[in-house]
Amino acid sequence: MTSLVSDPFVDFALYDVLDALSLCALPAFAEHSKETFDMVLDNARKLARDVMLPAYRPMDQEPPRFVDGKVRVHARMHSLMKPMIELDLTKATRVPESGGMMLPNTVATLAMTYTAAANLSAGSYFTLTAGASHLIEAFGSDELKSTYLAKMNACEWLGTMALTEPHAGSSLSDVATAATPDPRGGYSIRGSKIFISGGDQDLTENIVHLLLARIAGAAPGTKGISLFVVPKRRENGGALVGNDVHTTGVLHKMGWRGLPSVALSFGDEGDCRGWLVGEPHQGLRYMFQMMNEARILVGLQAAATASAAYHEALEYARTRPQGRSVGSRDPRSPQVPIIAHDDVRRMLLRQKAIAQGSILLVARGARTSDLAHHGATPADRDRAALLLDVLTPLAKTFPAERGFEATALAVQVHGGYGYTSEYQVESYLRDQKLNTIHEGTSGIQSLDLLGRKVMAGGGQGLRVFVVEVELAIARARAAGVESKWCDALASELERLGALTMQLGALGLEGKAEEMLRHSADYLELMGIVAIAWQWLDAAAAAKERYAEATGDRRALFDGVLRATQYWFATELTRARSLSELIASGDDSYAKIADDAW
Repeated sequence: MTSLVSDPFVDFALYDVLDALSLCALPAFAEHSKETFDMVLDNARKLARDVMLPAYRPMDQEPPRFVDGKVRVHARMHSLMKPMIELDLTKATRVPESGGMMLPNTVATLAMTYTAAANLSAGSYFTLTAGASHLIEAFGSDELKSTYLAKMNACEWLGTMALTEPHAGSSLSDVATAATPDPRGGYSIRGSKIFISGGDQDLTENIVHLLLARIAGAAPGTKGISLFVVPKRRENGGALVGNDVHTTGVLHKMGWRGLPSVALSFGDEGDCRGWLVGEPHQGLRYMFQMMNEARILVGLQAAATASAAYHEALEYARTRPQGRSVGSRDPRSPQVPIIAHDDVRRMLLRQKAIAQGSILLVARGARTSDLAHHGATPADRDRAALLLDVLTPLAKTFPAERGFEATALAVQVHGGYGYTSEYQVESYLRDQKLNTIHEGTSGIQSLDLLGRKVMAGGGQGLRVFVVEVELAIARARAAGVESKWCDALASELERLGALTMQLGALGLEGKAEEMLRHSADYLELMGIVAIAWQWLDAAAAAKERYAEATGDRRALFDGVLRATQYWFATELTRARSLSELIASGDDSYAKIADDAW
């Protein structure tokens, strides 16, 4: 098995590009140092390669089974529980009172890149639980905290988020699961949910569902949604008893096969109880905390999968002999490794630019999250929060959409072998597709970005984004990075600002449909610009240290500079045409008649 993620690149991203050590100057992270950061990364690498990766293929080939109304997961997942709990990356960013070590999210995110690349299904049991427990910690009553947090933080009980209903899909305003006050305390819950990842398993004695439901008499739409804790089993006299939560089926997925996705019914026998989290009718607001964290995690998973596929393709290209150089006329001459062929090199460099650019973007989002929560001043925190709002849909969608493209290229590098299960890239391609769908499809992310995030507060978030990119351009100029790259990004940044103002004017005129008609194109445009920012900043870091570098480190810097060159030559040049398309307001798909399809 090849390297899942490049160790030198992750270290470069953490220390040279993002300057993670500067976070230690903040009171929240003052106890940390490079030694603790390196320890976390090293432990994650070791667990990923030695323990999690060997379990990946067996878990993919033998998905969870639905037997006698219960889900049975692969035996290898049972063996992973103890070492993964001991690593405890998902809890590492929490305060010591919650069993955490107050690790910067930046470090934890890059460490989780290894575990996600090795076996993303296995890691997701823990990330889902961390998100659910964080909601209870943030908004739950003291009674809920005392009942659930210790068990969930120790992963004795695992957690889920139960949002989607069969009839509603992504339209949460149509949630119909009902909650009625119960004279015994809490609420009586009745309804059904679908696509619940980890919604049933035989790893732990209990599963805690964070569930959206509508209290009787609540307003229609999203304003009437409340959030509840609904355990699979509830406590009664010190013992756990059934809570009328039943698995009605396991969905057969093309990827992520180690993590069951199930359909659940609540209250079929009239005895399902749930407990309100926070205030009534605020459920969607609370749940979005978990969803926004989850969206960056999806980006991380997509970047990690693309990286794993890239390294598989790179190793294959270096070791697979086929054909001869274009200039060779002697059929008796030795074959060359396919990495010698320009088209293979093109595909590999594109994968590198996408996968490693995605890692940089996700890590940037994580660092921004650290500053939003723990920045030195209220102004610093507010500014970072605005930037994080803009980065979240980008950090979720770009790695997912382009990561699928990059993973498909890994299959292509393998040729016919890539289309078989004898090579792992085919399973990575299956896994990768889900990242464009869950936690909000790319279409939903585009509406969120253009309709909310960049327009909020009169465009404050976009202004912060622009300032950050301008700082990177200034750093690159000072470091001696190619001036034409700096000029090109500055030009596209200006064009992006003007385009956004044009779209905002449509919104102010009440022409919301026209403003949002090309939201998908706007999201793609912003993604291209955001990755150009990451690669330019990485090029600046490489240039700053290039003279003193030797050997592998200089090779790393050379790779960064070539990936930057590639992105600016092949992708940033597309930004202008995308801007022109969006500005034109082309309405072809709005106007096509129903009988013309």
